[in-house]
Amino acid sequence: MDDAGIGWIAAIIIGGFAGWFASNFMKSDTGIFMNIILGIIGAAVASFLFGLLGVSFGGWLGYLVAGFIGACILIGLGRAIRR
Repeated sequence: MDDAGIGWIAAIIIGGFAGWFASNFMKSDTGIFMNIILGIIGAAVASFLFGLLGVSFGGWLGYLVAGFIGACILIGLGRAIRR
């Protein structure tokens, strides 16, 4: 998060939006708290995975995109594990 240049409060807000977007996109029924967690952890996961590929996201928009992609990955993994 520090690499993206945003603070903790902004990370929570952006993570919430990213998790909410991913939840709607993946047709998952999660609450607001889980959306925030999915967005924040998803951003960390996606930043790590894209870092391995040499792609980096910066700023608020980059954090939102990374959070969305990472949250979608986490929702998909959760569904695969539950089956």
